[in-house]
Amino acid sequence: MATFRAIVVEKTDGGTKSALADFAEANLMDGDVTVRVEYSTVNYKDGLAVTGKAPVVRRFPMIAGIDAAGTVENSTHPAWKPGDKVVLNGWGCGETHLGAFGGKTRVKGDWLVPLPATMSAREAMA
Repeated sequence: MATFRAIVVEKTDGGTKSALADFAEANLMDGDVTVRVEYSTVNYKDGLAVTGKAPVVRRFPMIAGIDAAGTVENSTHPAWKPGDKVVLNGWGCGETHLGAFGGKTRVKGDWLVPLPATMSAREAMA
């Protein structure tokens, strides 16, 4: 079974707990595009999610991370093919949909936009 490292938020009896963990690719959520995440951001909501300071996360376990830039690995969406460079922002990622603080994410292709040709994935997330 293929796995990748991710920052996973879990619910415990004492609240929430965040840790770097192995996550099975088979457990990614439904979507028609799988993206290999190259860079993400840390924004206010991500900070709340991983520290448990506010009830941002709505399902558990959750991979935190609202934003991503990366490369399409697999796609059944007509707009995307393997190798395409893409950006993801929002759409409930890190709250209700597994997010971007891991090696991969699977999302709806309609949530993605092309990475501008003049930018690297790192620059897009900076």
